[in-house]
Amino acid sequence: MASVPSNLSKTSVRSDLNTSSSDFFNNYYKPNFTVSSNVNDAVIGFFEKITQNRDSAELLASSVIYTSLAQRVDPMEILERLKNMDDKETLAYTTMFLNLNRVGSSYLGIHNRPRTNKYVVRMIRP
Repeated sequence: MASVPSNLSKTSVRSDLNTSSSDFFNNYYKPNFTVSSNVNDAVIGFFEKITQNRDSAELLASSVIYTSLAQRVDPMEILERLKNMDDKETLAYTTMFLNLNRVGSSYLGIHNRPRTNKYVVRMIRP
């Protein structure tokens, strides 16, 4: 099959998606928050100690910072609260805090297993 000469240039659909107008309309209702690099690094460092993974720490930090600024709370105040908790409390508090800014159909779940005595469990189970 022979190609037909044309004066029209080929356009890439992907290059059209990154224009400033599509960015504007895609992010129209999202608030624009800024935070200092010191606060960002402190929150990332805290979550990096917990997760031992830089990528997941950055994602958690950005979610906590975004939620705290959307709730008009200082991110460093949230970080201080998290530092004073043990690991299980930190997980539950972070999950509930992130749920403050989520739609009801996309809440994050919490798995709380109550502490039980092994003798009490043995007496309850047949």
